[in-house]
Amino acid sequence: MAAALAAELLKRSSMVCTAESLTGGALGDLLSAAPGASDTYLGGVVSYATRLKVSLLGVAPETVAEHGVVSAECAAQMATGARSLTGSDYAVSTTGVAGPTGQEGKPVGLVYVGVAGPGGVSTKELHLSGSRAEIRQMACLEAVSAVIEMVVGVTE
Repeated sequence: MAAALAAELLKRSSMVCTAESLTGGALGDLLSAAPGASDTYLGGVVSYATRLKVSLLGVAPETVAEHGVVSAECAAQMATGARSLTGSDYAVSTTGVAGPTGQEGKPVGLVYVGVAGPGGVSTKELHLSGSRAEIRQMACLEAVSAVIEMVVGVTE
């Protein structure tokens, strides 16, 4: 799937970057493993701590206070902030709860993916199950899928 995204980005001479929380760099690892990744993957920010989401990615403190970091609003702001920070054509973010316990009163498996691009910002709410590792892996695959949807949707 990462190779398919790289191919779509390459066709359009576009780049993607990442803003990760619960995936802890695994999404960047997945994207950088694709053949030709240096032509399509710019890099990313792993903002596991809330303060980094705010200071590096520009997530509004009000968003954190009102919605929490496990929210569509936070995912959207993370993606928008990463795109702005890097100058990338597209940015994808992941935030959520991989377990073993809930966070902010939200259940294990609740994940939000944000994608920012030339056409705007979209978010996806996921309800995943499995082990911590499985939730993180599925979140990465869903994030790649969400970027493909936006990239292909922009020009077709």
